[in-house]
Amino acid sequence: MLTETVTLSDETRQHWSDNSRARPLSVSVWRPACSDRPLPVVLLSHGTGGAVEDLSWLAEPLADAGILVAGVDHHGNSYKDVYLPEGFSFTWERARDVSLLLDYLVSRHDIDEQKIGAAGFSIGGYTVAALLGARTNPEALNAVLSGLVPAPQLPEYPNVVEQLHSRYTEDQISARISDGGKSVADERIRAGFVIAPAIGRLLDPRSLRAISAPFEIRWGGADDITPAEDNALVYLDSVPKSSGRNVGAQVGHYDFLGDRDDPYCARDVVSADAVEYFTTVFME
Repeated sequence: MLTETVTLSDETRQHWSDNSRARPLSVSVWRPACSDRPLPVVLLSHGTGGAVEDLSWLAEPLADAGILVAGVDHHGNSYKDVYLPEGFSFTWERARDVSLLLDYLVSRHDIDEQKIGAAGFSIGGYTVAALLGARTNPEALNAVLSGLVPAPQLPEYPNVVEQLHSRYTEDQISARISDGGKSVADERIRAGFVIAPAIGRLLDPRSLRAISAPFEIRWGGADDITPAEDNALVYLDSVPKSSGRNVGAQVGHYDFLGDRDDPYCARDVVSADAVEYFTTVFME
C-alpha cells in the first residue's frame, strides 16, 4: 500500500546541525490502489521522536477507503533522522513541514483540493491544530524553555532544555519563541483528527477558540505522557467544532504506536473512527 517515499528539501529553512544545508523532509505516501478521479487527502504528523511509519496502522485503512495519505518525518524529531533539541522545542516548524508536503502533493498527484484533512498523534496532534490556526503561547513556552517551570518529561530526549541552551543564547531562544507565537495555519486544510494530542497548556486559548474547522479527538484513559486533563480535554473544551472520546480506561499513550502490541484494540477503534470521520467530512 505504501507507494512512494521521497526526500524533499525546504530551501527556505536551514538544517539544524549544518547551516550550509536545506531542511530535509522524508515523505511517505499511501495511494489507493485504483482511482480515476481526484483524490481526497489526509496528511499525517507523527509523535515526538517517532516517524510517519508509526502511523501506518492509520494510513492503510484510510488509503483502503479511497483517500490519498501522506506524512513527513519531522527533521530533528524523528528516529529516522537525528534527535536535535530544536526538533523537540521549536514545534511550530512541524506545521511548515506539512504545508510543504501538501505543496508537493498538489504538484505531483491528482488531488481534490476541496477535500484535505490532517491527522496526528501526540505532538503530531498539536501539529494538526497548528495547521488549523492554533498558536503557541510565547509566555508559557518561554517559562518552560527558560527553566522557570519544569519542562514536560520527554522519555525520548530527557535533557532537551539543557541541550537547547548549550546551542543558543537566551536572546536567540527568545527570538525563536516569538516566531513560534505566529500563525502557521494552512487554509487548504479543512478538518483535523488528533490522537492523544500534546502541549495543550502551552497554547494560546484564544487561538484554539478561533479554529473554525471540524476537529475530532481520541485519547486513552491511562495516558500518563499527555494526560487528558492537560491536553485532549483542553482541545475538546476550547475548539468550537470539536468532539471526541476516551477509547478505553486502560489505554496508554504508546498503545497508539504501530511498533508494539495493541492489547485493548485501541488502534483498530481509532482507525475505524478516522475512516468514518474523514469519509463523512469529505462528503459534506
